Amino acid sequence: MSALRVFTYLPNPRLWKAAIAARLCGLEIEVRGDKPSALRDWLWDFDARPLRDGEADPDGPLARKSRTGFDGVLYKTDAFLKAHPFGTVPAAFSPDGETGIFESNSIMCTVARLGTARYPLYGDDAYQASRIDSFLDASLVFARDSQIYLLAMNADSVTLEIHARAAAAWDTWMSGIERALYGHDYLVGAGITLADICFVCELTLFSREKALHRKLAAQDLAPIVGENNTYPGAMAHYRRLVTHEAFVPDVAPYLEKLKRDITA
Repeated sequence: MSALRVFTYLPNPRLWKAAIAARLCGLEIEVRGDKPSALRDWLWDFDARPLRDGEADPDGPLARKSRTGFDGVLYKTDAFLKAHPFGTVPAAFSPDGETGIFESNSIMCTVARLGTARYPLYGDDAYQASRIDSFLDASLVFARDSQIYLLAMNADSVTLEIHARAAAAWDTWMSGIERALYGHDYLVGAGITLADICFVCELTLFSREKALHRKLAAQDLAPIVGENNTYPGAMAHYRRLVTHEAFVPDVAPYLEKLKRDITA
């Protein structure tokens, strides 16, 4: 039996946090989902599945107003909303479907707690665990502005203000990562922890900006990621981690596709 079942859009770099953690801990997670535009044709539930005939009724009991990142109507069961009161994805469930875990960092942390006997992803003591939590909290600040920026880019609605806020968030986050790695091989302790996993996933997601360079140029906006020369330690750490066997199954195909999208 899987340790967790997760419903989400695919591919989702933030879901990789849990997937990478699961590989390191030797746990299995079940993932259900589809590309973002297809999730409007799915029933959002512990037993998530494509809608059946007659269920796609915008005036029916399953219809819910969509939120950030989606348009129109989505179809969610009462049980889904009880387990996931904010109604978002990725949406993780305990094996019995009774307990919902939401937000990608929390889902990743659940995997780490379930697999702590096999791999110390939460560090070696309470102090390291709390420092890891600090990095996860800092990533949320960056993730908020990066998500607003990438969604606006996709919708051709990015403004100077959105771009400036994302650039400031990037510099704040990466500066902290750079300082933390000075003289160290990992963000916390002597091995891979949740802090490193989160760093890789958030940076990979933000790298999507590179495929949108024509949209930036059309608005006379400079790429935020640039040539990556400003944070050599952080970028070297990233390049080393993405070749690790626990990261490769998720990150490598995404980066290969990103290369193709950049040159398309």
